[in-house]
Amino acid sequence: KLPITKSELVKQLSKTYPNLLKKDLEKFFDIFIDEIKLALKNDERVELRGWGIFYQKNQKSRNSRNPQTGETLITPKKKNVNFKMGKELFNIINEK
Repeated sequence: KLPITKSELVKQLSKTYPNLLKKDLEKFFDIFIDEIKLALKNDERVELRGWGIFYQKNQKSRNSRNPQTGETLITPKKKNVNFKMGKELFNIINEK
């Protein structure tokens, strides 16, 4: 299966909501994604009821190894974005 792209999502939304202009839907989508990014950048949690939660998790620095050379490296600490699926989305995906 191919992934659904932003343009494909906008196209589907414009079919569902024909009274809205495609450029307005694209702008709304961009604003929506930018607000999620900004919240995560500010260490805030983004909760979309029924769908899920985006949150940051800190990963500690650790020792790792380059598999090609066997050299030991220090991987610096970093932040990861995690997603916890909501119950409603879980039920849809698992057809419950």
